[in-house]
Amino acid sequence: MITTETVSSYLERLASRAPAPGGGAAAALHAAQAAALVSMVAEFTSGPRYAEVQEQAQVIAKDAKQLMRDALFAAQEDERLFGLLSAAYALPKDTEEQKAERRNAIGHATIEAAAPLVSTVDLASAAVTLAQELLPIGNRSVRSDVAAAAESARAALGTALATLEMNIAAIKDETERERLSQATLRASEMINHAEELSAAVRSAVSA
Repeated sequence: MITTETVSSYLERLASRAPAPGGGAAAALHAAQAAALVSMVAEFTSGPRYAEVQEQAQVIAKDAKQLMRDALFAAQEDERLFGLLSAAYALPKDTEEQKAERRNAIGHATIEAAAPLVSTVDLASAAVTLAQELLPIGNRSVRSDVAAAAESARAALGTALATLEMNIAAIKDETERERLSQATLRASEMINHAEELSAAVRSAVSA
């Protein structure tokens, strides 16, 4: 599973014809990297020079590490649930009864498979918010990594957005479609915030 394998092993599986991992897991791992980068910058914001903000930075680091762990879990859940969705598509469809059961199974599995994507949107959004909080106080020597965190979060949000839109198109339940559509709106909004944050860092570095 993603949380215990090597990076090379994960990438080899991602590159294969296996149905999972796929875009959803990749999105969650982007979010995990964003959170890890935020934590790194916060950890470097310590010592006499940053005495006034060190406590705040440590809280950010702690929160970012929890986001990282939650994003890793979302990646693992995405792989698990997408496997169940693939199994639903593989159900027999020889009779009308089987076709109906297969449709119901696919619909249920599609809704379930969207859960890690919604979590990824929330986690990546939270990473952007922490990065915004960290930028004014963070160690200036590693502030480019705040931009890197923003770009990783943007990748997570964009990937989750695209995958969610595919899921929504396959869901008939209007309540679920509306709920997931709200997540796509939040993803789009936070993509803008991530881009603005990255631009702000680059502008500050080049000034």
